[in-house]
Amino acid sequence: MPELPEVEVSRMGIEPHLNQQTITAVIVRDKRLRWPIPDAIQQLVGQSIQAVRRRAKYLLIDTAAGTAILHLGMSGKLRVVPIGTPAVKHDHVDIELSNGQLLRLNDPRRFGCLLFSNQPEQHELLASLGPEPLTEKFDGKCLYELSRQRKTPIKTFIMDNKIVVGVGNIYANESLFRAGIHPQREAGKISLQRYLKLADNIKEVLAAAIKQGGTTLKDFAQVDGNPGYFAQTLYVYGRGGKPCFQCERALKEVKLGQRTTVYCGHCQR
Repeated sequence: MPELPEVEVSRMGIEPHLNQQTITAVIVRDKRLRWPIPDAIQQLVGQSIQAVRRRAKYLLIDTAAGTAILHLGMSGKLRVVPIGTPAVKHDHVDIELSNGQLLRLNDPRRFGCLLFSNQPEQHELLASLGPEPLTEKFDGKCLYELSRQRKTPIKTFIMDNKIVVGVGNIYANESLFRAGIHPQREAGKISLQRYLKLADNIKEVLAAAIKQGGTTLKDFAQVDGNPGYFAQTLYVYGRGGKPCFQCERALKEVKLGQRTTVYCGHCQR
C-alpha cells in the first residue's frame, strides 16, 4: 500500500495539472470501490480547483462546492492524460479539466476510495488523525508526552495514525533503525532524548523518500510512470537475515502487529 511519501509524490505530480483548472466532467465507470462513489461527486462539475492537498494518505481536491477525498488503497494509480485517451481495464474514474487533460484513477483491487465532503476536516476518515510528521506540530516532545504509561511496542506506537500520521511500516522500520531503538521496546519506557532523536529521524526518512520519488514495492509508481528510488537506500526493510550496514551482524526479522519488522539486535536497544 502506498505510504505517505508515495502519496505526497502523487500529489506533487498532479497538482500542476489540476490547480486553478475548472472541472468540466466527472465520469464514473465503476463506483464499486472500497465504499461506493457517491452521486454527490458530480457537485465538482463546473467548479474551479482551489488546491490539491494531502492529509495523511488521503489526497484532497478542494473546490468552493466541496472537496473530493481520494485514497489509492493497495493498488490505485493516478495518471494525467489528454481528454479522449481510451480507457483501459480498471480505469474507474476520469475527472476532466478545462485545460484539455483529465485525472484518471486506475485501481485493479478497488480498495481505494473517492468520496465527497463539504467539511473534509470533519469527515470521519480525517477527524481523528494525528499531526503531520513534516510539520512543526510533530516533534519528539509530543511523542514523549503521548507515550507515558504506554506498554505498546514503540513501532506499533509510531504507526498509530492518532499519534502521528503517515509513518507506515517501511518508514517505521527505517526510522527506528537510524534512531537505534529496538522496535519491541515499550513506548512508555523510552526517554525524552531518544524520542527527540526518533522524531528527527522520522522527518529525515520521510523527507528523503519524498525527494527520491517514494519507495517502489510491488504496485507503486509515480504519476509519470517512473518508479520511486528510496528502496535503493533502505537500511533494514526487506533485508531480514542480511548483514547490518553498521555492525555487519545478521538483521533479525519478526512479525509485530502482523507486519514484517526487521531490526538489528546489536545496534537497536
